[in-house]
Amino acid sequence: MVGFHLCYDLKYLYGYDLSWFAPPLQDIWRCSISWTFLFVAGCMCSLSRDNLRRALRYAAFAVAVFAVTSLASVDAPISFGIIYCMAACTFVAWILERLHASPKGPIAAGVLFVCFVALLGLTRRHLGIGPLTLTLPSWPYESGLFAWLGMPGHSFVSGDYYPLLPYLALYLSGDAMGRWWKERGFPTIAYTCGCKPLEAVGMHPLIIYAIHQPAILALLWLVA
Repeated sequence: MVGFHLCYDLKYLYGYDLSWFAPPLQDIWRCSISWTFLFVAGCMCSLSRDNLRRALRYAAFAVAVFAVTSLASVDAPISFGIIYCMAACTFVAWILERLHASPKGPIAAGVLFVCFVALLGLTRRHLGIGPLTLTLPSWPYESGLFAWLGMPGHSFVSGDYYPLLPYLALYLSGDAMGRWWKERGFPTIAYTCGCKPLEAVGMHPLIIYAIHQPAILALLWLVA
Protein backbone atom coordinates (compact mmCIF):
# COMPACT_ATOMS: atom_id res chain seq x y z
CA MET A 1 0.00 0.00 0.00
CA VAL A 2 2.79 2.41 0.91
CA GLY A 3 4.63 1.61 -2.32
CA PHE A 4 1.47 2.03 -4.38
CA HIS A 5 0.72 5.44 -2.91
CA LEU A 6 4.33 6.54 -3.37
CA CYS A 7 4.07 5.73 -7.09
CA TYR A 8 0.65 7.42 -7.28
CA ASP A 9 1.99 10.62 -5.72
CA LEU A 10 5.07 10.66 -7.93
CA LYS A 11 3.03 10.25 -11.10
CA TYR A 12 -0.17 12.21 -10.49
CA LEU A 13 0.90 14.86 -7.99
CA TYR A 14 4.53 15.47 -9.01
CA GLY A 15 4.32 14.61 -12.71
CA TYR A 16 7.05 11.98 -12.88
CA ASP A 17 6.96 9.81 -15.99
CA LEU A 18 6.11 6.42 -14.51
CA SER A 19 4.73 4.97 -17.72
CA TRP A 20 4.64 1.47 -16.24
CA PHE A 21 2.35 2.63 -13.42
CA ALA A 22 -0.81 2.32 -15.48
CA PRO A 23 -3.58 -0.20 -16.14
CA PRO A 24 -3.64 -3.15 -16.08
CA LEU A 25 -0.68 -3.33 -13.66
CA GLN A 26 -2.01 -0.42 -11.61
CA ASP A 27 -5.44 -2.06 -11.25
CA ILE A 28 -3.97 -5.46 -10.36
CA TRP A 29 -1.69 -3.89 -7.75
CA ARG A 30 -4.56 -1.89 -6.24
CA CYS A 31 -6.82 -4.94 -6.04
CA SER A 32 -4.06 -7.10 -4.53
CA ILE A 33 -3.85 -4.58 -1.68
CA SER A 34 -7.49 -3.77 -1.00
CA TRP A 35 -8.98 -7.20 -1.60
CA THR A 36 -6.45 -8.84 0.73
CA PHE A 37 -6.98 -6.05 3.27
CA LEU A 38 -10.75 -6.59 3.39
CA PHE A 39 -10.58 -10.39 3.34
CA VAL A 40 -8.13 -10.48 6.26
CA ALA A 41 -10.21 -7.89 8.15
CA GLY A 42 -13.20 -10.19 7.68
CA CYS A 43 -11.19 -13.13 9.01
CA MET A 44 -10.58 -11.15 12.20
CA CYS A 45 -14.30 -10.87 13.05
CA SER A 46 -14.36 -14.18 14.91
CA LEU A 47 -11.29 -13.15 16.92
CA SER A 48 -12.57 -9.70 17.90
CA ARG A 49 -13.83 -9.20 21.46
CA ASP A 50 -16.34 -6.56 20.29
CA ASN A 51 -17.09 -6.07 16.60
CA LEU A 52 -19.47 -3.19 17.31
CA ARG A 53 -16.72 -1.26 19.05
CA ARG A 54 -14.38 -2.17 16.21
CA ALA A 55 -16.89 -0.86 13.64
CA LEU A 56 -17.35 2.40 15.54
CA ARG A 57 -13.58 2.90 15.74
CA TYR A 58 -13.31 2.42 11.99
CA ALA A 59 -16.22 4.81 11.43
CA ALA A 60 -14.63 7.54 13.55
CA PHE A 61 -11.39 7.08 11.66
CA ALA A 62 -13.21 7.26 8.30
CA VAL A 63 -14.86 10.55 9.30
CA ALA A 64 -11.45 11.92 10.32
CA VAL A 65 -9.94 10.86 6.98
CA PHE A 66 -12.76 12.59 5.09
CA ALA A 67 -12.32 15.78 7.12
CA VAL A 68 -8.55 15.91 6.72
CA THR A 69 -8.56 15.14 2.99
CA SER A 70 -11.28 17.74 2.44
CA LEU A 71 -9.30 20.42 4.27
CA ALA A 72 -5.90 19.50 2.82
CA SER A 73 -7.14 19.68 -0.81
CA VAL A 74 -4.09 17.76 -2.06
CA ASP A 75 -6.28 15.42 -4.10
CA ALA A 76 -10.00 14.59 -4.19
CA PRO A 77 -11.47 14.12 -0.68
CA ILE A 78 -11.85 10.51 0.41
CA SER A 79 -15.56 9.79 0.66
CA PHE A 80 -16.67 6.19 1.27
CA GLY A 81 -13.06 4.97 1.20
CA ILE A 82 -11.72 1.65 2.41
CA ILE A 83 -11.89 2.52 6.13
CA TYR A 84 -15.57 3.49 5.71
CA CYS A 85 -16.02 0.14 3.97
CA MET A 86 -14.43 -1.70 6.88
CA ALA A 87 -16.68 0.16 9.32
CA ALA A 88 -19.86 -0.65 7.38
CA CYS A 89 -18.88 -4.28 6.76
CA THR A 90 -17.87 -4.86 10.39
CA PHE A 91 -21.20 -3.39 11.53
CA VAL A 92 -23.08 -5.79 9.23
CA ALA A 93 -20.93 -8.68 10.48
CA TRP A 94 -21.77 -7.67 14.08
CA ILE A 95 -25.51 -7.71 13.26
CA LEU A 96 -25.22 -11.16 11.69
CA GLU A 97 -23.27 -12.32 14.72
CA ARG A 98 -26.01 -11.09 17.06
CA LEU A 99 -28.61 -12.89 14.93
CA HIS A 100 -26.50 -16.07 14.97
CA ALA A 101 -26.45 -15.88 11.17
CA SER A 102 -22.73 -15.40 10.52
CA PRO A 103 -21.47 -17.30 7.45
CA LYS A 104 -19.01 -20.10 8.17
CA GLY A 105 -16.96 -22.51 6.11
CA PRO A 106 -15.39 -22.78 2.65
CA ILE A 107 -18.71 -23.27 0.82
CA ALA A 108 -20.21 -20.09 2.28
CA ALA A 109 -16.95 -18.26 1.59
CA GLY A 110 -16.93 -19.48 -2.02
CA VAL A 111 -20.53 -18.45 -2.63
CA LEU A 112 -19.86 -15.02 -1.15
CA PHE A 113 -16.77 -14.58 -3.30
CA VAL A 114 -18.77 -15.41 -6.43
CA CYS A 115 -21.33 -12.81 -5.33
CA PHE A 116 -18.48 -10.33 -4.91
CA VAL A 117 -17.27 -10.97 -8.47
CA ALA A 118 -20.82 -10.69 -9.82
CA LEU A 119 -21.21 -7.31 -8.09
CA LEU A 120 -17.89 -5.83 -9.23
CA GLY A 121 -19.58 -3.94 -12.08
CA LEU A 122 -22.25 -2.41 -9.84
CA THR A 123 -20.67 1.07 -9.89
CA ARG A 124 -20.93 0.97 -13.70
CA ARG A 125 -24.55 -0.28 -13.68
CA HIS A 126 -23.57 -3.88 -14.44
CA LEU A 127 -24.60 -6.95 -12.47
CA GLY A 128 -23.45 -10.48 -13.24
CA ILE A 129 -20.53 -12.39 -14.73
CA GLY A 130 -19.63 -12.60 -18.43
CA PRO A 131 -22.60 -13.34 -20.70
CA LEU A 132 -24.91 -13.41 -17.66
CA THR A 133 -24.45 -9.68 -17.08
CA LEU A 134 -27.45 -7.36 -16.73
CA THR A 135 -27.56 -3.58 -17.12
CA LEU A 136 -29.25 -1.89 -14.19
CA PRO A 137 -31.65 1.09 -14.47
CA SER A 138 -30.08 4.52 -14.18
CA TRP A 139 -32.41 6.14 -11.62
CA PRO A 140 -30.62 4.89 -8.46
CA TYR A 141 -27.40 6.38 -9.81
CA GLU A 142 -28.95 9.66 -10.93
CA SER A 143 -30.42 10.34 -7.50
CA GLY A 144 -26.95 10.57 -5.94
CA LEU A 145 -28.30 9.04 -2.71
CA PHE A 146 -26.75 5.60 -3.02
CA ALA A 147 -23.03 6.29 -3.46
CA TRP A 148 -22.45 4.65 -0.05
CA LEU A 149 -24.07 1.46 -1.34
CA GLY A 150 -22.20 1.26 -4.66
CA MET A 151 -24.32 3.37 -7.00
CA PRO A 152 -22.47 6.69 -7.44
CA GLY A 153 -23.99 9.58 -9.36
CA HIS A 154 -22.28 11.33 -12.27
CA SER A 155 -20.98 14.12 -10.02
CA PHE A 156 -19.58 11.81 -7.33
CA VAL A 157 -15.81 12.13 -6.81
CA SER A 158 -13.61 10.43 -4.24
CA GLY A 159 -9.89 9.84 -3.93
CA ASP A 160 -10.61 6.31 -2.65
CA TYR A 161 -13.92 4.54 -3.23
CA TYR A 162 -14.94 1.26 -1.61
CA PRO A 163 -18.74 1.20 -1.20
CA LEU A 164 -20.63 -1.39 0.81
CA LEU A 165 -21.30 -3.40 -2.36
CA PRO A 166 -19.57 -5.38 -3.73
CA TYR A 167 -17.03 -5.37 -0.89
CA LEU A 168 -19.37 -6.61 1.83
CA ALA A 169 -19.46 -9.98 0.07
CA LEU A 170 -15.64 -10.17 0.06
CA TYR A 171 -15.47 -9.15 3.73
CA LEU A 172 -18.05 -11.76 4.74
CA SER A 173 -16.16 -14.35 2.69
CA GLY A 174 -13.20 -13.66 4.97
CA ASP A 175 -15.49 -13.82 8.01
CA ALA A 176 -16.74 -17.25 6.89
CA MET A 177 -13.19 -18.60 6.55
CA GLY A 178 -12.07 -16.98 9.81
CA ARG A 179 -14.84 -18.70 11.77
CA TRP A 180 -14.06 -22.02 10.10
CA TRP A 181 -10.32 -21.67 10.81
CA LYS A 182 -11.00 -20.65 14.41
CA GLU A 183 -12.72 -24.00 15.02
CA ARG A 184 -10.27 -26.17 13.07
CA GLY A 185 -7.04 -24.23 13.43
CA PHE A 186 -5.49 -21.75 11.06
CA PRO A 187 -3.17 -22.99 8.28
CA THR A 188 0.23 -24.15 9.55
CA ILE A 189 2.01 -21.30 7.79
CA ALA A 190 0.15 -18.84 10.05
CA TYR A 191 2.05 -20.27 13.02
CA THR A 192 5.43 -21.10 11.48
CA CYS A 193 6.05 -18.12 9.20
CA GLY A 194 7.20 -15.01 11.05
CA CYS A 195 8.74 -11.64 10.27
CA LYS A 196 9.15 -9.26 13.20
CA PRO A 197 9.03 -5.97 11.19
CA LEU A 198 5.86 -7.06 9.35
CA GLU A 199 4.33 -8.29 12.60
CA ALA A 200 4.95 -4.85 14.13
CA VAL A 201 3.22 -3.20 11.15
CA GLY A 202 0.35 -5.65 11.41
CA MET A 203 -0.20 -4.74 15.05
CA HIS A 204 -0.79 -1.08 14.16
CA PRO A 205 -2.49 -0.98 10.72
CA LEU A 206 -4.65 2.10 11.36
CA ILE A 207 -1.67 4.12 12.55
CA ILE A 208 0.30 3.09 9.46
CA TYR A 209 -2.67 3.98 7.27
CA ALA A 210 -3.02 7.37 8.97
CA ILE A 211 0.60 8.49 8.75
CA HIS A 212 1.93 6.93 5.56
CA GLN A 213 0.49 9.45 3.07
CA PRO A 214 1.49 12.57 5.06
CA ALA A 215 4.94 11.02 5.55
CA ILE A 216 5.29 10.29 1.82
CA LEU A 217 4.14 13.79 0.85
CA ALA A 218 6.53 15.36 3.36
CA LEU A 219 9.41 13.27 2.04
CA LEU A 220 8.60 14.13 -1.58
CA TRP A 221 8.31 17.82 -0.69
CA LEU A 222 11.86 17.66 0.69
CA VAL A 223 13.53 15.65 -2.06
CA ALA A 224 11.39 15.76 -5.22
